[in-house]
Amino acid sequence: MTLSTHVLDATSGRPAAGVQVTLEQDTGTGWTPAGQGQTGPDGRLRLPGGEPGIYRITFGSGEYFRAQGTASFYPEVTITFQVSAADEHYHVPLLLSPFAYSTYRGS
Repeated sequence: MTLSTHVLDATSGRPAAGVQVTLEQDTGTGWTPAGQGQTGPDGRLRLPGGEPGIYRITFGSGEYFRAQGTASFYPEVTITFQVSAADEHYHVPLLLSPFAYSTYRGS
């Protein structure tokens, strides 16, 4: 499995660079760190692959908007998803604004 994300700032219509991203895997007894990083100038980040299971990505949305001097409602956005095939690519994009967000499984 390979994994990537792309964060777009809906208020500016530009990539959201510098968003802190944390990946965790559900072990059945809790969450284990599985990767982390920051989105690049293009708002993208590749994360380490893993085995099938349940994962969650947490985006530091509050800090991102705070650094821009913008108030926001969500201090972080967490997306929980299931990886069912070890040989597939999973892309989890995030469309972000200070008071709303949306996501989907991309390709």
